[in-house]
Amino acid sequence: MTPSRPASSGRPSTPSPGLAVAAVARRLGVAPATLRTWDRRYGLGPSGRTAGSHRRYTPEDVARLLVMRRLTIEGVAPVDAARAALETEMDALDTTTQGVHPAPADAAGAGPDGARGARGHLRALPGGGEGARGAGATSLPGAAPSTVSARVAAVIDAALAYDQASCDALLRIGAQGDPAAWWTQLVEPAWLRIAQRTVLGTPGEAPELVLATAALRALREFTQAFEQAMVNAGNPPANHPSRMRKIVLIFAAPDEVVPLAAHALAAALVAQGATARIVTGPASTHRAVELVTMVRPAALVVATTLARPDLDVVHSVHDAFASLPIFVGLRRDDSASTVPLAPSIQRVRSFTGLLHEVLAVVG
Repeated sequence: MTPSRPASSGRPSTPSPGLAVAAVARRLGVAPATLRTWDRRYGLGPSGRTAGSHRRYTPEDVARLLVMRRLTIEGVAPVDAARAALETEMDALDTTTQGVHPAPADAAGAGPDGARGARGHLRALPGGGEGARGAGATSLPGAAPSTVSARVAAVIDAALAYDQASCDALLRIGAQGDPAAWWTQLVEPAWLRIAQRTVLGTPGEAPELVLATAALRALREFTQAFEQAMVNAGNPPANHPSRMRKIVLIFAAPDEVVPLAAHALAAALVAQGATARIVTGPASTHRAVELVTMVRPAALVVATTLARPDLDVVHSVHDAFASLPIFVGLRRDDSASTVPLAPSIQRVRSFTGLLHEVLAVVG
């Protein structure tokens, strides 16, 4: 049951014909399917009507959607973000500009509707920056912040000592574990800190590989156990046609040696009942388009920890499948200008926000 909208505070409203779903999607930088999902699940839909009884988004509707968008980008769970958006008083909403600004034109003067050859900026909404954590962000089960910090330090120490057994034990995900919290609070911090270390090792020793091996093993064991539990409960297996119809294809950056973020995202999607596959090995733009043609995914994701990933796959797939929802996880702005500007392409700053955005589309 979705929360009811608060009564108006008495501010006079001016008549407005409202906006169609496609126009609102363009303003917010989300896919129209995402808006329809928010309407169906959380009641964040259009409230205005035209003479022909077509429902239209009013300025208040768009302002509430902006609250929803900002909070989900920050990592707040969609149901909590929707409740906050619906309960926000009218006086606290920006119904003049809806907080949405047109994307800047590029050096050649091409705006959002410009030619493909001039790549515009996909503007990221504020509030989801690196290290940001919303009220709905997940935590490692039963772990206090000091305990989490100690576990990160222990993982780093085990990797630097080339202690594979200890690293495996520290990164194991329990049956009730949360792969999203496991990644954002434990593995990623350890992974990034180790990448900053200069180490003198003997042949065959690499701290990154110790950590990567433990992380991949933990994700594999968790996913296999989760899927088996699903089947035991009477659900169809992962390769059943009913589940493959809404598959998510996850690409890593082509120059990322070990795409841990892509694997973690896939496991987090599986833990939410979704079906995901990671594209490994050489994935040229031509091969990426072939894969999408063959698989017909419900969404495509690029998940990476790199600051400047190669995003040619995004361009090539979007050119061939303009309506396919594509999500690009970029915490930093280094490569923001290389993301195509289109309603079906979203740039998301946080891992948790990326997870929630994909789930909003695939259900």
